[in-house]
Amino acid sequence: MEAPLKYIFDSIQFLKPEITVSLFLVILVTVDLILGKKNKQILPYISLAGLLITGFFVIQQFETSAFASVQNNIGNFGLIAVDSFGNYFKLIIILSSIFIILFSISSIEIKQAFDRHGEYYSLIFGMILGMMLMVSSVDLILIYLSIELVSLSSYVLAGFTKHSLRNSEASLKYIIYGSAASGIMLFGISILYGIMGTTNIYAINTVLQNGAFQPLALIISCILIFTGFGFKISAAPFHFWTPDVYEGAPIAITAYLSIASKAAGFALLIRFIKITFIQAIGSDGYWQLLEVIDWKSFLIIISIGTMTLGNFAALWQDNLKRMLAYSSIAHAGYMILGLAVFSDQGIMAILIYFMVYLFMNLGAFFVVMLIANRIGSEEIDDYDGLGYKTPLLAVSLGVFLVSLTGLPPTAGFIGKLYLFIALVDAKMIVVAIIALLNTVVSLYYYVRVLKHMFLAKPKSEEGKIAIGYADTVVLMALLIPVFVFGLYFTPIVNLAKNSIALLGF
Repeated sequence: MEAPLKYIFDSIQFLKPEITVSLFLVILVTVDLILGKKNKQILPYISLAGLLITGFFVIQQFETSAFASVQNNIGNFGLIAVDSFGNYFKLIIILSSIFIILFSISSIEIKQAFDRHGEYYSLIFGMILGMMLMVSSVDLILIYLSIELVSLSSYVLAGFTKHSLRNSEASLKYIIYGSAASGIMLFGISILYGIMGTTNIYAINTVLQNGAFQPLALIISCILIFTGFGFKISAAPFHFWTPDVYEGAPIAITAYLSIASKAAGFALLIRFIKITFIQAIGSDGYWQLLEVIDWKSFLIIISIGTMTLGNFAALWQDNLKRMLAYSSIAHAGYMILGLAVFSDQGIMAILIYFMVYLFMNLGAFFVVMLIANRIGSEEIDDYDGLGYKTPLLAVSLGVFLVSLTGLPPTAGFIGKLYLFIALVDAKMIVVAIIALLNTVVSLYYYVRVLKHMFLAKPKSEEGKIAIGYADTVVLMALLIPVFVFGLYFTPIVNLAKNSIALLGF
């Protein structure tokens, strides 16, 4: 027993962020029990403190490369890989979580459930813990458990407010689709374990290198496992839950699912494909995958289908949350293309894209939430004349939508630019053209919102919509980076460049 205990104690230093999140989860539950049904205003500030401390530990570990967990019978491969790639996505998760806590303080939907704020913030920390494990997991069992931890928390959060039928419908649909995807994925994991005799993806790569496997069974198992990944990142045809859940869930939770959950899913997908199927990395940075599954063709098909479906479905939406849901599906399609390049440059493009996507997408949802707080609607027709009633919110939403389209001088342009550079360098010209045409389609439904805000007459004669100083500060914290990173993007590029290496490669 001494050796396993030694590995456990040695691993604790690499798990400081996860341990911190767990401790603050316990603190939130304890404080909520002590406070009872009143005086719960302190809970979001405890949450923010926990996230800042967690972020400090993540930054502290940024140059670390190590396995965390007990040594097993296949060698010194742990359950968790601590590397700069995982830490980059942990930063995205923490940063988006901080903004979501700030959103929640201002959200009327969340305020209406004041007596259940303890559960609300505890569930968010449960999601954070699950997502941080997702981005670092290198064992199929832990991958499944971490996905389930995220899913169970998000199922409840999606139906948290309970004040509308669509809220309950969102939660019910989410859990039905999620359970099906989870079961299919677990079946795929069981098949893969039966073929390989191990659940560690590094060890699976070793078995694949030796060629001792059944090709058909391997293909079936990987497709089934991809179902779970595809569900998390809202890739077609596993996207069906996204529009209904995004529309019915509280806006703060919708924004959270669109960034943090998607980021964790992408990190997991990238790690799974690269580590499990890599054969070598060329001097030009392109991956040479084992010829067992044609991942490139598969991902390109999924990507084109995802972005095309997302963009064209968004054209017909009259609810802004639903439109942003389909927009989120389309953006997932763009980012899958970065993975399909199978190069360090493609991964760097995804990392840059996610960082700028965080600010512009959270910003769009924040403005929608602030407007919904005042007018009680998310319908595009009710945005008529908002450019005159609330110029700051209308202009800010316009900037976020222009950035989501990918037009200069916003940060969204930089995200798309590096993605298209990676595609062109990989000689994927046709795919790049299809992605560019999809971007043109997206411009239509984003501009449609601007038309309603600035060119249509107000439906009512109500006065201007004002927002508080705290909300203005949060809005500026999202808006300013969209402009700054659109003009000076070197810090993000350098951070992404230093974060593309996975442990062992």
